[in-house]
Amino acid sequence: MKARRDVYQAIADPTRRAIISMIAAEPHNVNTIAEKFDVTRQAISLHIKILTDCGLLAVKQRGRDRFCEARLDRLSEVAAFVDQYRQHWENKLDSLETYLDKLKKERNHGK
Repeated sequence: MKARRDVYQAIADPTRRAIISMIAAEPHNVNTIAEKFDVTRQAISLHIKILTDCGLLAVKQRGRDRFCEARLDRLSEVAAFVDQYRQHWENKLDSLETYLDKLKKERNHGK
């Protein structure tokens, strides 16, 4: 069985992030997506394959058209990863604020 691509690999590319943004609100067919970018249709197909392989989008056949639909629940993995570091930096900034308040009080009492 082939390993799924990593969601982080998928969102690392600006074109793939733009595709995700485009289809987040509503599905688009592959041709409409390709028209929005200044790259070959083949390059867009590769980006779509990578997004599909990591589970960020699904391609559904409707008549002759292939429509891309967002599957953004996989981004919760990224959000959780980033959130742990957000909390780390918030704690650091809270400590800095406490330290600066302490310095300010010491300076005011010294006058």
